[in-house]
Amino acid sequence: MGICLERLAVIPLDSEEAGDPALTGAKAARLAHAAAAGLPVLPGFALVPEEPAADLPTGPSAVREAWRGLTGEEGRSLIVRSSSAYEDTAESSMAGLFASELDVRGWDDFMTAVQKVLDSSRRSRAPAPAPGGDDLPNGGMAVLVQPMLRTAVGGVMFGADPLAGREDRILVSAVRGGPDQLLAGTVQGIRYQVTRHGRLVATEPREPRRDRLLGHRRISHLVRLARNAERVFGEPQDMEFGFDTDNALWLFQARPITAMALRAARGARLLGPGPVAETFPMVLQPLEEDLWVAPMSHGLTLALDNAGTTPRRILRSVPPVTTVDGRVAADLRLLGTVPSAHPVLDFINPLPGARRASAAWRVGRLKSALPLLAVDLMAEVDRELAQIPPPPEMLSGAILAALAWGRNVLSSLHAQESLAGSLVGGGSGATAVGEALAVLAEGRARGVPDAELLARHPVLLSLVPPSLQRPARLPRLTGWTGASRGVEALPVREGLRLRIRWVQEMQASLVREYAARLRTAERPDVLRRLSTLRWPELAELLGGAPWTAEFDEREPRPDAPPLPAAFRLSPENLPVAEPTGGRGRGRAGSRDRGHHTGQGAGGGHGTGTAWHRHGSRPAHAVLVVRTLDPDLAAELPDLGGLVAETGSVLSHLAVLAREHKVPTVVGVPDAVERFPQGTELIVDGTSGTVEALSTEGEQEQEGEGEGEGERDEEEEKEGKGDAEAGADLP
Repeated sequence: MGICLERLAVIPLDSEEAGDPALTGAKAARLAHAAAAGLPVLPGFALVPEEPAADLPTGPSAVREAWRGLTGEEGRSLIVRSSSAYEDTAESSMAGLFASELDVRGWDDFMTAVQKVLDSSRRSRAPAPAPGGDDLPNGGMAVLVQPMLRTAVGGVMFGADPLAGREDRILVSAVRGGPDQLLAGTVQGIRYQVTRHGRLVATEPREPRRDRLLGHRRISHLVRLARNAERVFGEPQDMEFGFDTDNALWLFQARPITAMALRAARGARLLGPGPVAETFPMVLQPLEEDLWVAPMSHGLTLALDNAGTTPRRILRSVPPVTTVDGRVAADLRLLGTVPSAHPVLDFINPLPGARRASAAWRVGRLKSALPLLAVDLMAEVDRELAQIPPPPEMLSGAILAALAWGRNVLSSLHAQESLAGSLVGGGSGATAVGEALAVLAEGRARGVPDAELLARHPVLLSLVPPSLQRPARLPRLTGWTGASRGVEALPVREGLRLRIRWVQEMQASLVREYAARLRTAERPDVLRRLSTLRWPELAELLGGAPWTAEFDEREPRPDAPPLPAAFRLSPENLPVAEPTGGRGRGRAGSRDRGHHTGQGAGGGHGTGTAWHRHGSRPAHAVLVVRTLDPDLAAELPDLGGLVAETGSVLSHLAVLAREHKVPTVVGVPDAVERFPQGTELIVDGTSGTVEALSTEGEQEQEGEGEGEGERDEEEEKEGKGDAEAGADLP
């Protein structure tokens, strides 16, 4: 269908109407705004395929006159581009979705190009409203027409670095010729990272200094354009640019940056789920945080203070454990799971040496006294738990007292459990999880129902994480062999861990009982609402305060993806993954050559096929996971190895793996991405190394990617200072 010229209105870019995106679309309106502010924008006009106002030139003569004004007597070629109401907005750039026609010559070709651009709006109609007004006709599309500039160098410039989330950097990708080849992906181009003052930070790939595509003068012009565009539009811009043959710089397009990577706040702590993910592998609700995470954090603070390894000024202000969107994370430096960010400063600082001497004296006393203290604490917990009546028989005041006692005693249990893990030997090597699996296997062999087994043997609670809403469900299959030796045979640390789980389950049963008392026909999901409360609010309810309508409006936290192995928080309190060392850091599907080193958790040496628990299990599977979830215990028999991105060598699963002689390595960054399912692996649980055995085809792929790996190493060196500057703990 041809264009009806009678319905085409012409709006020059230098007119007041051109700056209205409701008339000309976002691309043309932003260029008109830039031109009015003095930025270097080529002349042009927008075609709107319906008459928006009576005083605008409309019809065949107006269109032809505007066309002649740009082509001139020499018949210059034109560029005909989309200017949709839906592209180049703060919410979505929709880059490349609509058509652009380059090097358009002659009237007939011009009309054909306009028709193609308008047709592209019908093929890709967007359901968003036009910014600043009603929808444009014809699917929200106007047509932007400008002269086709012969560019010596063109490219794309971001007024901030969206890859690193840095607003103190400007990122430029440039090619010889026009930017269209870069935007189409046919040419890689040269990437430049510069400061806002024009200092070149890095190029990729490297260029000879005397043959740079963008020399100092061109970079200075680009930086000035980026800063001026930010001043005009109020935020850093994503721009297309070109230098003509006279080395003059022109702005072809400006739009908001829509995909800025998160950047950690200055001085943000290094966090990770590793040491605590095995205890709380799921998203926690606010009440679960207050009942279980707060006592854990307080207990770890007591342990660090008693050992004297951390200054009290830090312990007073920095919790060892926190939550992010309900996921539990620990301060990795505070708990000593990562090395110091400033080893040289620590070496010359006399205070850590004095602190270590003091800590050694304290630890010597603790090591001799701790086993007896732990036995006394466990006996007290057993005695108190045995005296608590069945929940249906308890009054609200008694429920409140029992919950408060549980929070207090959990702090003591966590403190002693942490100290026991550091100071007391493993004893018999038995674990609560191993004992539970033996009990479960024997009970099921005798046909005892799971509910009856749980009632008879509370050690089975060590197989399931605590939860207010989800009842305890034992794993269906274990494949475990071994005889139960009784809870009394467990070493000190495992006994403390088991009491922690018992207290947590006691608290959960009391909250469920109270929810049953509050349940009504109008409020059948009261347990879900209770989980959204904080501890002081629940205490007030148990003390006689009325249920408020505001509680009914709260929604439980939704499920959230697992946290990165190591991260820092952005100013918006969102996790920003910490770049991992070595080649191929964090790239999905990367397969690096050589060895990948983590922490050896024992189990010897083994080989097998990487398995992510997707599909059928290979004959000699090496289980590759992000965290050491206790639910994985049932998978341990006959594994060829276990590799985890996070976790402690003293965790339940690591200890069980050693018992089952499964070679285990923890702390291997990006293991799930590094070792795709089906990769043949060698796992050494002693040295902590994992080696991928590449096939012949994979070796060819590795050769092709060597340059990229080298560039990654260079970028890592460049960012090392920034990473170290973000550390706030010694």
